[in-house]
Amino acid sequence: MITDPSPRIAILLPCYNEEAAIGATVAGFLAALPGAAVYVYDNNSRDRTRELAAEAGAVVRTERQQGKGHVVRRMFADIDADVYVMADGDLTYDPKAAPAMVEMLLAEELDMVVGTRKHEAKSAYRGGHVLGNKLFTGLLSGLFGRSFSDIFSGYRVFSRRFVKSFPVLSSGFEIETEMSVHALELRMPVGEVETVYGARPDGSESKLSTFGDGWRILKTILTLYRIERPVLFFGLIATALVIAALLLSVPLIQTYLDTGLVPRFPTAILITGMMIIAVLCFFAGLILDTVTRGRREVRRLAYLALPRSGSGKL
Repeated sequence: MITDPSPRIAILLPCYNEEAAIGATVAGFLAALPGAAVYVYDNNSRDRTRELAAEAGAVVRTERQQGKGHVVRRMFADIDADVYVMADGDLTYDPKAAPAMVEMLLAEELDMVVGTRKHEAKSAYRGGHVLGNKLFTGLLSGLFGRSFSDIFSGYRVFSRRFVKSFPVLSSGFEIETEMSVHALELRMPVGEVETVYGARPDGSESKLSTFGDGWRILKTILTLYRIERPVLFFGLIATALVIAALLLSVPLIQTYLDTGLVPRFPTAILITGMMIIAVLCFFAGLILDTVTRGRREVRRLAYLALPRSGSGKL
């Protein structure tokens, strides 16, 4: 239980057609964190999500642009607090874990605490999602050098400094991946707390698409890798082109050594073009790396300029 009354805690719940669970979700967080303000941002729901959330004690607002990324961008821009707790409105995340996550954030002066999901009910987590989570977590670790145990968890606690320095470029469910990369790139102090992940209540349906969202997340990871690691990204392309060009050149070199002739001019022209493109990719990576370093320095300075806690009113 959080005993210090000074931190202003805002609980952020992005919602889309969650009438079956939103009332219990709001009540659960209000009971776990007394004194916290609960904000439900409705994303064009066609059911009674708004009414039930208001009846449960939440402040209800609307974001018209469809997609979780758009909702998170609006929430982070609108709400001013010291500590932000973000979860889904479907009651799959355990509100009772929130005090421990907030406590860790404050005690260790972290910028983000991720609620690592531990699913006990088989209906809570699809098998494909378990495999995909492991694959993408490993991919993120391989690309960026370190990662989280559960990069797709929507249960997170943030400092004000994280929220106000996070640009939010994503539009959909890939927002969790972008959050993870943002924290890793700025080398923010982060932590993890294992939380129970339950099944949706009757009448509540998942909005996730295993393959559609998986493809969008993969594109997001590759895009962020291209932006944040341009030398490695374009260097890999350059290396692949050089290797392919060298393999194609072996028969030409052998023929030239035997006969003194180069009879396959199209192949020779192709090899020359591939080598030119490889060199251009390499130098493009170097130039973009300089730009990326400058952007990262600006983002880091903007992040450090923000106080860990705010002083405005919710």
